Amino acid sequence: MVEELICMAAGKKIRGKAQETMGKAEEKVGRTTGKDDLRLKGAGDRVEGKTRQAAGDVEDTVKGTAEELKGKARKHK
Repeated sequence: MVEELICMAAGKKIRGKAQETMGKAEEKVGRTTGKDDLRLKGAGDRVEGKTRQAAGDVEDTVKGTAEELKGKARKHK
């Protein structure tokens, strides 16, 4: 169960990094070609990608804390 959740958080981080990278590329292409719509779409994708990565980090932290508490609860039985 925990391994499955960890994989889900890692997947969010990977997808987020990919989206951030694509967003940066779109921004550069939009800036170079003078296409503001592409530049703005790229900026949005970049920010959304960073947000996904942060969500993955939060999931990792929560899962780690939950596992730590579970371990402490087992010790006190």
